[in-house]
Amino acid sequence: MKKLIKMGWMAAVLTLSVSLLVACGNKDNGKAEDKALEVQFVPTNNDGSMQAKTKPFAEYLSKKLDREVNVTLATDYSTIVEAMASGKVDLGIMPPSAYVQARKQDAAKALLSSQLVKYNEETGLPEEGELSSSFKGEILVRADSDIKELADLKGKKIATLSPNSASGYIYPIVELREAGIDTNKDVTLTVVNDLPSEITAVLNGQQDAAFVFQGARNVFASKFADTDLFKDLRVLYLTEGNIPNDAIAVQPSMDEALQEKIKEAFLAMPEDEAGKEAMSMWSHLGYGEANEADYDTVEDYNEKAAE
Repeated sequence: MKKLIKMGWMAAVLTLSVSLLVACGNKDNGKAEDKALEVQFVPTNNDGSMQAKTKPFAEYLSKKLDREVNVTLATDYSTIVEAMASGKVDLGIMPPSAYVQARKQDAAKALLSSQLVKYNEETGLPEEGELSSSFKGEILVRADSDIKELADLKGKKIATLSPNSASGYIYPIVELREAGIDTNKDVTLTVVNDLPSEITAVLNGQQDAAFVFQGARNVFASKFADTDLFKDLRVLYLTEGNIPNDAIAVQPSMDEALQEKIKEAFLAMPEDEAGKEAMSMWSHLGYGEANEADYDTVEDYNEKAAE
């Protein structure tokens, strides 16, 4: 009898131990599933207006993905790359140059590419009803400037964005060099914080030209209410190279099911007002399947710019 009691007691302990192990395992899995999704993006300007929009965007994504979402701003292009590479960010809304840098470190996988307004290259105005998966870089000068062609930029001052910006630095730098301009000696480059600051510097004569993205005068017109950007500025040059739009990128190790939910959430954004409001932060109008080959060109330009 004692032997039977002892065996029954041991069986009970074993059962309890197994139950505890299973419970602990389930608890850990729950934690993994409930872990907040960390999202980050690079703001189009640094005037503080974007910070207020991160909370509504986080709430929107949280509802769509049925999990907690935190949204933060990257201070510049390099910080979002570092955040993806360190695993601190799960989902990045990444400018093309930043994406290829993260991709090179096996720290990002593009699920989608954004779609933007398609601009008429002659008028600089949007093509009604048409979207584009790529854009060009622009070099803007004052409308009354004596700079008429690229060669006239020699000896001039040019406002740029971060050296990691495709349209704000990399593409125009590479193409200026290909046109015979030594960007280390023939021009004076000044890096500024954001695109509106570049435009302001050209308008007030502090800079002779600025590297911006195609359509910048349209996108930032509301920030210059007392100025007609189309009257006071003109496009000196459009880059020959096409730049793929922002990548909606995730950690390559992310669970496939979550990746699909994220894709579905972004693809559905144009269908409701809250989604459209979120997309407007980056001037996105839609999303399509990402084509990695499109970003190979960016990587090629990055390498040339670094020479």
